Amino acid sequence: MRTHVDEAKQRVRERVWNLLDAERAVLNETAHGRIPNFKGSDAAAELIGDLKSWRDARVIKAVPDKAQLPVRARALTEGKTVFMAVPKLADPRPFYLLDPAVLPVSPQEAASSKIAATVAPRVDVADLRPVDMVVVGSVAVNRAGVRIGKGAGYSDLEFAFLMEAGLISEQTVVVSTVHSLQVLDEDLPATDHDFGMDLIITPDEVISCESPHRPAGLVWEHLNAAKIASIPVLAARAPANGR
Repeated sequence: MRTHVDEAKQRVRERVWNLLDAERAVLNETAHGRIPNFKGSDAAAELIGDLKSWRDARVIKAVPDKAQLPVRARALTEGKTVFMAVPKLADPRPFYLLDPAVLPVSPQEAASSKIAATVAPRVDVADLRPVDMVVVGSVAVNRAGVRIGKGAGYSDLEFAFLMEAGLISEQTVVVSTVHSLQVLDEDLPATDHDFGMDLIITPDEVISCESPHRPAGLVWEHLNAAKIASIPVLAARAPANGR
């Protein structure tokens, strides 16, 4: 069953990547194979800054993708603490702690994943604070809040870690910034481990989503041995049966 869902997701990805390329809507040479670095990400960051939930947020958990760099920079400029995942979660301490009070570089520089890797301490899930807002990238979303990422599954794992640790609550607002072409008016395939959006922010509008899905935590049945072995924090917590 999951194979069919994965294949359906990939068809959506290819369609959206092709559309973004055809419309020259990304800053890279191609959108394919990545979270699209869409044109207008600065404008989307401006819109997110107008939200009450943003103004009230003190702790932001953000992905390291380029499309969300303006949001990370805005958060740090406004004095918010940002937790950003280490690429591929490839460290026993899988998050960078970006504390604007002690950063040795400007917020714009620190918001870059490459620079964050050189100036921000790495911390474990246990060292994180409760998260007020989660900011993610997407390849495609719909107005019900269903999200499709690039297919690696790291955002879902990060979300699951934080859910299990009690750091994401019903009050945590989950947001994705995307190009308007990435917002699809159709049902999208999803599995139990996928989390949904509360808000979708394009350069032109804020879309509120009703009752987005939130997994309770890690779904071990959806993880293969290779994925578990490649992520230290997963390998350390894997069930004794080796699933």
